[in-house]
Amino acid sequence: MITCFIRYEIDPFKRDRFADYARAWGQAIPRCGADLIGYFAPHEGSATTAYGVYSIESLAAYEAYRARLAEDPLGRENYAFASRERFILKEERLFLRNVSLPHGPRMPE
Repeated sequence: MITCFIRYEIDPFKRDRFADYARAWGQAIPRCGADLIGYFAPHEGSATTAYGVYSIESLAAYEAYRARLAEDPLGRENYAFASRERFILKEERLFLRNVSLPHGPRMPE
């Protein structure tokens, strides 16, 4: 299993559009085959850094997933929305694997 971290630089005056974009991916990404962890928008600190995070079995599975996403009606609509509204200034992808597993139990409160 690998996890894709997408780092976005967004327009701080269009954060609401990024949130709309993220909610749409919340529907399309799982439908197309990836395990969405979530989209994260600025809250405190940087007003321009946001993340999208999801896991997928392998880079080969990622390629097939991306093809399905490009054909998905909501996926196509969301790509067009981002292109039209220009709230994403920069986007970088990084693929990592979790090397800390298995984790221990959480301490009770």
